[in-house]
Amino acid sequence: MEFQKFDDTYVIRIDRGEEVMSVLTDFCQREGIQLGQVSAIGAADRATICVYDVVEKQYFKQTFNEPMEVTSLMGTVSSKDGQVHLHLHVTLADANLNARGGHLFKLVISGTCELFLRTLPGQVGRQLDEETGLNVLSFQ
Repeated sequence: MEFQKFDDTYVIRIDRGEEVMSVLTDFCQREGIQLGQVSAIGAADRATICVYDVVEKQYFKQTFNEPMEVTSLMGTVSSKDGQVHLHLHVTLADANLNARGGHLFKLVISGTCELFLRTLPGQVGRQLDEETGLNVLSFQ
């Protein structure tokens, strides 16, 4: 991973074999980023994505091990219990150009990932919403 900063935005290259969630979490911790917006594209060969069922209050995961284009990766950086909290969604296209998407759990880069992280001043946390079971943004 390499990066360069321009004003409030980091331009980050995540390299082959690196896992996006762990690289970005570590990066935000090192740089002291507590609030931000993520946007990226790239290529991957392993991904675990999920869909959340509000009724059952659980994520249903699927893992894919094949060449995929990361056609869109977007989300937020916030904090939960004093730690970096990433909430990312991804759309992936397979060799037949079929798209699948959902909440990102794990993404291993096969070629490169071009990620833009816009930072914002301040801090927004997360708190558990009992009704949905989700950790929602907390402005307190």
